[in-house]
Amino acid sequence: MWRFLACFAAGLLAGVSAVIVFMRKKASKTQKGKSGHFKQLEELSKLTGELAHEIKNPLSTIKINLKLVSEELQDSKSAAAGKADVDSNQQRLARALRKMAVIQKEADRLEQILDDFLRYADRADLQLADADVNQLISDMVDFYSPQARSHSITIRQGLYGEPLVCKIDADMLKQVVLNLFINAQQAMKDGGELIIRTDKQNAQAVIQVSDTGSGIAADKLAHIFDAYYSSRPQGSGLGLPTARRIVEAHNGSLSVNSELGKGTSFTIKLPLKA
Repeated sequence: MWRFLACFAAGLLAGVSAVIVFMRKKASKTQKGKSGHFKQLEELSKLTGELAHEIKNPLSTIKINLKLVSEELQDSKSAAAGKADVDSNQQRLARALRKMAVIQKEADRLEQILDDFLRYADRADLQLADADVNQLISDMVDFYSPQARSHSITIRQGLYGEPLVCKIDADMLKQVVLNLFINAQQAMKDGGELIIRTDKQNAQAVIQVSDTGSGIAADKLAHIFDAYYSSRPQGSGLGLPTARRIVEAHNGSLSVNSELGKGTSFTIKLPLKA
Protein backbone atom coordinates (compact mmCIF):
# COMPACT_ATOMS: atom_id res chain seq x y z
CA MET A 1 0.00 0.00 0.00
CA TRP A 2 2.79 2.42 0.87
CA ARG A 3 4.49 1.62 -2.42
CA PHE A 4 1.25 2.49 -4.22
CA LEU A 5 0.99 5.83 -2.40
CA ALA A 6 4.59 6.68 -3.26
CA CYS A 7 4.05 5.79 -6.93
CA PHE A 8 0.81 7.77 -7.00
CA ALA A 9 2.49 10.89 -5.59
CA ALA A 10 5.35 10.54 -8.08
CA GLY A 11 2.91 10.15 -10.98
CA LEU A 12 0.95 13.19 -9.87
CA LEU A 13 4.09 15.33 -9.72
CA ALA A 14 5.14 14.04 -13.14
CA GLY A 15 1.79 15.05 -14.63
CA VAL A 16 1.93 18.57 -13.22
CA SER A 17 5.58 18.89 -14.26
CA ALA A 18 4.65 17.91 -17.83
CA VAL A 19 2.13 20.75 -17.95
CA ILE A 20 4.72 23.23 -16.65
CA VAL A 21 7.21 22.12 -19.33
CA PHE A 22 4.48 22.41 -21.96
CA MET A 23 3.64 25.96 -20.88
CA ARG A 24 7.30 26.99 -20.87
CA LYS A 25 7.74 25.72 -24.41
CA LYS A 26 4.63 27.60 -25.50
CA ALA A 27 5.86 30.79 -23.86
CA SER A 28 9.31 30.39 -25.44
CA LYS A 29 7.84 29.97 -28.92
CA THR A 30 5.59 32.95 -28.40
CA GLN A 31 8.42 35.21 -27.23
CA LYS A 32 10.42 34.32 -30.35
CA GLY A 33 7.56 35.38 -32.59
CA LYS A 34 6.41 38.81 -33.66
CA SER A 35 5.02 41.43 -31.31
CA GLY A 36 1.45 40.38 -32.13
CA HIS A 37 2.12 37.07 -30.42
CA PHE A 38 2.43 38.72 -27.01
CA LYS A 39 -1.35 38.51 -26.82
CA GLN A 40 -1.03 34.72 -26.99
CA LEU A 41 1.57 34.83 -24.21
CA GLU A 42 -0.80 36.87 -22.06
CA GLU A 43 -3.60 34.38 -22.76
CA LEU A 44 -1.39 31.41 -21.84
CA SER A 45 -0.37 33.16 -18.62
CA LYS A 46 -4.02 33.71 -17.73
CA LEU A 47 -4.86 30.09 -18.54
CA THR A 48 -2.06 28.86 -16.30
CA GLY A 49 -3.53 30.80 -13.38
CA GLU A 50 -7.00 29.42 -14.10
CA LEU A 51 -5.58 25.91 -14.39
CA ALA A 52 -3.98 26.26 -10.95
CA HIS A 53 -7.37 27.25 -9.55
CA GLU A 54 -9.09 24.28 -11.23
CA ILE A 55 -6.67 21.66 -9.90
CA LYS A 56 -6.63 23.08 -6.37
CA ASN A 57 -9.81 21.32 -5.20
CA PRO A 58 -8.97 17.78 -6.39
CA LEU A 59 -5.41 18.15 -5.10
CA SER A 60 -6.71 19.25 -1.68
CA THR A 61 -9.09 16.29 -1.55
CA ILE A 62 -6.29 13.91 -2.53
CA LYS A 63 -3.97 15.37 0.10
CA ILE A 64 -6.53 15.07 2.89
CA ASN A 65 -7.49 11.51 2.00
CA LEU A 66 -3.86 10.39 1.70
CA LYS A 67 -3.32 11.65 5.24
CA LEU A 68 -6.44 9.80 6.47
CA VAL A 69 -5.40 6.59 4.71
CA SER A 70 -1.97 6.87 6.31
CA GLU A 71 -3.58 7.19 9.75
CA GLU A 72 -5.92 4.23 9.12
CA LEU A 73 -3.01 2.02 8.01
CA GLN A 74 -0.89 3.09 10.96
CA ASP A 75 -3.74 2.29 13.37
CA SER A 76 -4.24 -1.05 11.65
CA LYS A 77 -0.53 -1.84 11.96
CA SER A 78 -0.51 -0.92 15.65
CA ALA A 79 -3.67 -2.94 16.28
CA ALA A 80 -2.19 -5.98 14.53
CA ALA A 81 0.96 -5.74 16.66
CA GLY A 82 -1.19 -5.63 19.79
CA LYS A 83 -3.39 -8.50 18.54
CA ALA A 84 -6.50 -6.33 18.58
CA ASP A 85 -9.96 -7.44 17.52
CA VAL A 86 -9.99 -8.78 13.95
CA ASP A 87 -13.31 -7.12 13.12
CA SER A 88 -12.01 -3.75 14.27
CA ASN A 89 -8.93 -4.15 12.10
CA GLN A 90 -11.05 -5.06 9.08
CA GLN A 91 -13.18 -1.96 9.62
CA ARG A 92 -10.07 0.20 9.55
CA LEU A 93 -8.96 -1.41 6.30
CA ALA A 94 -12.45 -0.93 4.81
CA ARG A 95 -12.35 2.77 5.68
CA ALA A 96 -8.90 3.04 4.11
CA LEU A 97 -10.16 1.40 0.91
CA ARG A 98 -13.10 3.82 0.71
CA LYS A 99 -10.70 6.72 1.00
CA MET A 100 -8.52 5.18 -1.70
CA ALA A 101 -11.58 5.09 -3.97
CA VAL A 102 -12.06 8.83 -3.35
CA ILE A 103 -8.40 9.42 -4.20
CA GLN A 104 -8.75 7.45 -7.44
CA LYS A 105 -11.85 9.43 -8.42
CA GLU A 106 -10.14 12.77 -7.78
CA ALA A 107 -7.01 11.61 -9.62
CA ASP A 108 -9.17 10.75 -12.65
CA ARG A 109 -10.79 14.17 -12.41
CA LEU A 110 -7.39 15.84 -12.24
CA GLU A 111 -6.20 13.89 -15.27
CA GLN A 112 -9.27 15.02 -17.23
CA ILE A 113 -8.66 18.65 -16.25
CA LEU A 114 -5.06 18.44 -17.48
CA ASP A 115 -6.05 16.64 -20.70
CA ASP A 116 -8.70 19.25 -21.47
CA PHE A 117 -6.23 22.04 -20.77
CA LEU A 118 -3.56 20.58 -23.06
CA ARG A 119 -6.13 20.04 -25.81
CA TYR A 120 -7.27 23.64 -25.54
CA ALA A 121 -3.81 25.20 -25.30
CA ASP A 122 -2.17 23.15 -28.05
CA ARG A 123 -2.53 24.73 -31.49
CA ALA A 124 -1.98 21.61 -33.58
CA ASP A 125 -1.67 21.95 -37.35
CA LEU A 126 -4.90 21.22 -39.20
CA GLN A 127 -4.93 18.29 -41.61
CA LEU A 128 -7.01 19.97 -44.30
CA ALA A 129 -8.78 18.10 -47.08
CA ASP A 130 -11.88 18.59 -49.21
CA ALA A 131 -14.98 17.26 -47.46
CA ASP A 132 -18.74 17.55 -47.81
CA VAL A 133 -20.20 19.11 -44.67
CA ASN A 134 -23.52 17.38 -45.35
CA GLN A 135 -21.83 13.99 -45.28
CA LEU A 136 -19.91 14.84 -42.12
CA ILE A 137 -23.11 15.87 -40.32
CA SER A 138 -24.93 12.78 -41.56
CA ASP A 139 -22.13 10.56 -40.23
CA MET A 140 -22.20 12.31 -36.85
CA VAL A 141 -25.99 11.96 -36.57
CA ASP A 142 -25.69 8.20 -37.26
CA PHE A 143 -22.94 7.94 -34.67
CA TYR A 144 -24.84 9.87 -32.00
CA SER A 145 -28.35 8.47 -32.58
CA PRO A 146 -28.09 5.52 -30.12
CA GLN A 147 -27.04 7.86 -27.31
CA ALA A 148 -29.80 10.31 -28.21
CA ARG A 149 -32.42 7.55 -28.02
CA SER A 150 -31.12 6.43 -24.63
CA HIS A 151 -31.78 9.98 -23.35
CA SER A 152 -35.25 10.31 -24.93
CA ILE A 153 -33.98 12.80 -27.51
CA THR A 154 -35.47 12.92 -31.00
CA ILE A 155 -33.08 14.00 -33.75
CA ARG A 156 -34.44 16.04 -36.63
CA GLN A 157 -32.15 16.60 -39.58
CA GLY A 158 -32.45 18.98 -42.51
CA LEU A 159 -29.54 19.06 -44.95
CA TYR A 160 -28.92 21.49 -47.80
CA GLY A 161 -29.91 20.02 -51.17
CA GLU A 162 -26.42 20.13 -52.68
CA PRO A 163 -22.95 19.15 -51.41
CA LEU A 164 -21.28 21.78 -49.23
CA VAL A 165 -17.60 21.19 -49.93
CA CYS A 166 -15.13 22.86 -47.57
CA LYS A 167 -11.42 22.44 -46.93
CA ILE A 168 -11.47 21.15 -43.36
CA ASP A 169 -9.88 18.87 -40.82
CA ALA A 170 -12.80 16.44 -40.64
CA ASP A 171 -11.73 14.77 -37.38
CA MET A 172 -11.40 18.07 -35.53
CA LEU A 173 -14.69 19.37 -36.89
CA LYS A 174 -16.39 16.16 -35.77
CA GLN A 175 -15.12 16.92 -32.26
CA VAL A 176 -16.83 20.30 -32.45
CA VAL A 177 -20.15 18.85 -33.63
CA LEU A 178 -20.05 16.08 -31.02
CA ASN A 179 -19.40 18.66 -28.30
CA LEU A 180 -22.48 20.62 -29.42
CA PHE A 181 -24.57 17.43 -29.41
CA ILE A 182 -23.47 16.62 -25.86
CA ASN A 183 -24.18 20.19 -24.72
CA ALA A 184 -27.68 19.89 -26.16
CA GLN A 185 -28.21 16.57 -24.41
CA GLN A 186 -27.18 18.04 -21.07
CA ALA A 187 -29.63 20.90 -21.57
CA MET A 188 -32.50 18.41 -22.11
CA LYS A 189 -32.43 16.28 -18.97
CA ASP A 190 -36.00 15.09 -19.56
CA GLY A 191 -35.59 14.58 -23.30
CA GLY A 192 -36.52 16.82 -26.20
CA GLU A 193 -35.55 17.54 -29.78
CA LEU A 194 -32.11 17.98 -31.29
CA ILE A 195 -32.39 19.80 -34.62
CA ILE A 196 -29.45 19.82 -37.04
CA ARG A 197 -29.59 21.84 -40.24
CA THR A 198 -27.10 22.78 -42.94
CA ASP A 199 -27.43 25.64 -45.40
CA LYS A 200 -25.48 27.81 -47.80
CA GLN A 201 -25.12 31.54 -47.26
CA ASN A 202 -23.10 33.39 -49.87
CA ALA A 203 -19.68 31.66 -49.89
CA GLN A 204 -20.18 29.90 -46.55
CA ALA A 205 -21.47 26.55 -45.40
CA VAL A 206 -23.72 26.87 -42.35
CA ILE A 207 -24.25 24.24 -39.66
CA GLN A 208 -26.92 24.90 -37.06
CA VAL A 209 -27.34 22.72 -33.96
CA SER A 210 -30.43 23.55 -31.89
CA ASP A 211 -32.12 22.02 -28.87
CA THR A 212 -35.41 22.41 -27.02
CA GLY A 213 -33.72 22.48 -23.64
CA SER A 214 -33.65 24.86 -20.71
CA GLY A 215 -31.86 27.68 -22.51
CA ILE A 216 -29.13 29.96 -21.18
CA ALA A 217 -29.66 33.15 -19.19
CA ALA A 218 -28.44 36.35 -20.88
CA ASP A 219 -25.85 37.09 -18.17
CA LYS A 220 -24.32 33.60 -18.65
CA LEU A 221 -24.59 33.61 -22.43
CA ALA A 222 -21.91 36.27 -22.70
CA HIS A 223 -19.37 34.00 -20.97
CA ILE A 224 -19.96 30.51 -22.39
CA PHE A 225 -16.93 30.76 -24.69
CA ASP A 226 -14.66 31.91 -21.84
CA ALA A 227 -12.09 29.35 -20.72
CA TYR A 228 -13.03 27.60 -17.47
CA TYR A 229 -16.51 29.06 -17.39
CA SER A 230 -19.11 26.34 -16.85
CA SER A 231 -22.64 26.30 -15.47
CA ARG A 232 -22.29 22.59 -14.60
CA PRO A 233 -20.52 21.49 -11.39
CA GLN A 234 -18.46 18.83 -13.20
CA GLY A 235 -18.02 20.73 -16.44
CA SER A 236 -14.44 21.36 -17.59
CA GLY A 237 -15.26 24.83 -18.90
CA LEU A 238 -13.12 24.17 -21.98
CA GLY A 239 -15.49 22.34 -24.33
CA LEU A 240 -17.02 25.37 -26.04
CA PRO A 241 -13.82 27.49 -26.01
CA THR A 242 -12.01 24.59 -27.68
CA ALA A 243 -14.83 24.22 -30.21
CA ARG A 244 -14.68 27.90 -31.11
CA ARG A 245 -10.89 27.78 -31.41
CA ILE A 246 -11.09 24.85 -33.85
CA VAL A 247 -13.74 26.60 -35.98
CA GLU A 248 -11.78 29.84 -36.05
CA ALA A 249 -8.66 27.91 -37.09
CA HIS A 250 -10.71 27.00 -40.19
CA ASN A 251 -11.34 30.74 -40.80
CA GLY A 252 -14.90 30.17 -39.69
CA SER A 253 -17.09 31.35 -36.82
CA LEU A 254 -19.12 29.82 -34.00
CA SER A 255 -21.99 31.81 -32.47
CA VAL A 256 -24.90 31.14 -30.14
CA ASN A 257 -28.47 32.27 -29.54
CA SER A 258 -30.54 31.15 -26.59
CA GLU A 259 -33.76 31.84 -24.74
CA LEU A 260 -34.58 30.62 -21.26
CA GLY A 261 -37.18 27.87 -21.28
CA LYS A 262 -37.12 27.50 -25.08
CA GLY A 263 -33.69 26.26 -26.05
CA THR A 264 -30.32 27.09 -27.54
CA SER A 265 -28.95 27.26 -31.07
CA PHE A 266 -25.28 27.16 -32.11
CA THR A 267 -24.29 28.24 -35.61
CA ILE A 268 -21.06 27.28 -37.34
CA LYS A 269 -20.03 29.08 -40.53
CA LEU A 270 -17.21 27.76 -42.69
CA PRO A 271 -15.80 29.09 -45.97
CA LEU A 272 -16.81 26.98 -48.96
CA LYS A 273 -14.11 25.72 -51.26
CA ALA A 274 -13.53 28.32 -53.96
